[in-house]
Amino acid sequence: MRNRVTKKTARWGAIGAAALVFSSGILPPHNIAEAQERYYQRRSILDFFLGRRYIDDYPPAPNESAPPRSIPKKKKTAPKATVAAPRPAPPVAPPEEKAVEKLDTAQKILVVGDFLAGGLGVGMDAAFQDSPGVVIETHSNVASGLVRDDYYDWPSQLTKFMDESKPAMVVVLLGANDRQQMVTDSGKEKFRTDGWFAEYQRRVASFGKEVTARKIPLLWVGLPAFDSPAMTADALQMNQLYRKQVESVGGEFVDVWDGFVNENGEFIVTGSDINGQQVRLRTSDGINLTEAGRRKLAFYVEKPVRRILGTQASPDLVRLDSSNVPALDLSSNPADHTDPISLSDPNLDGGTALLGGAAQPVSTGKSPRDRLVQDGEMAPPPAGRVDDYSMTPAKPAELSAK
Repeated sequence: MRNRVTKKTARWGAIGAAALVFSSGILPPHNIAEAQERYYQRRSILDFFLGRRYIDDYPPAPNESAPPRSIPKKKKTAPKATVAAPRPAPPVAPPEEKAVEKLDTAQKILVVGDFLAGGLGVGMDAAFQDSPGVVIETHSNVASGLVRDDYYDWPSQLTKFMDESKPAMVVVLLGANDRQQMVTDSGKEKFRTDGWFAEYQRRVASFGKEVTARKIPLLWVGLPAFDSPAMTADALQMNQLYRKQVESVGGEFVDVWDGFVNENGEFIVTGSDINGQQVRLRTSDGINLTEAGRRKLAFYVEKPVRRILGTQASPDLVRLDSSNVPALDLSSNPADHTDPISLSDPNLDGGTALLGGAAQPVSTGKSPRDRLVQDGEMAPPPAGRVDDYSMTPAKPAELSAK
């Protein structure tokens, strides 16, 4: 115990003396340098937990500059080669479809009507863009109809358009703006009254007769459903009127109602397009048509148009003149082509007469048919066939021997 205390006392005494000498500035120079060098060395974790203290735990003596701390140099490593990520290829724009050149003899389809007819004309342009024998010509007035003839006189305008374009067919889509008061010879008639419907029927029939009287096919397109229930109910009633009056003058009514309602007969904004995909057909106002809706509206008209025009509306129709004949260079080797041969040439097969020109050989005997019909004789069957009964019957002695 005594020795332990003595050693502890001696240790602390030594440390105190060293501190006194260090603080008074009388530490030998070689000890100062050694202390400064040890001051900058790291202590281990054992020194921290065991409480070991050295002279290097004290700062260097005054007026002595501390040596610069040596920082271990890091090994220079070659920079890693960075591989740039491959840039995505720029999107390739789809090739623009070349418009089919229309023939000089292409038939014109005249589309007339209100704002819906304008969209129908756009859809029909897309429907017949690949048909060189069909040209679509559209004349529409957004706010027009058959009621306000003081604003736009459709009967006179129709006559003007037909005289100018000489159409092969007329397509009409009117009525969306006609739900309003009408001025007649007898006065003003409110919408939905009997007088209003009577005058409106007369105007529809007269308008259609302007077309059919010229022996031009007439297609009258019905109104689609609308977002407003009142407009939808009126459109249903007016479609019935259109069908009756147009058919009475020799025209054809095109019903498009099922394409813009659901299975319950309700108005839809989104529905199937001509390819069966779900798309938006109507705009936010519930009245106008989107691009897909216009194309679907034209789809209903496209079918009767192709039926009436026949091959004229076919996309395979080509120009039948010298402008599209491929160039044939026969000057290089005349043996590459064969001269045409007449079908009546007897030398076609190396003979001197046409087939059937020689006399047929005459048979002196009767044919198997004649022997069967006239004499009742049947030609003997080939040997071994199922109906060959020409086997020689066995004799009784042969049977007994067996």
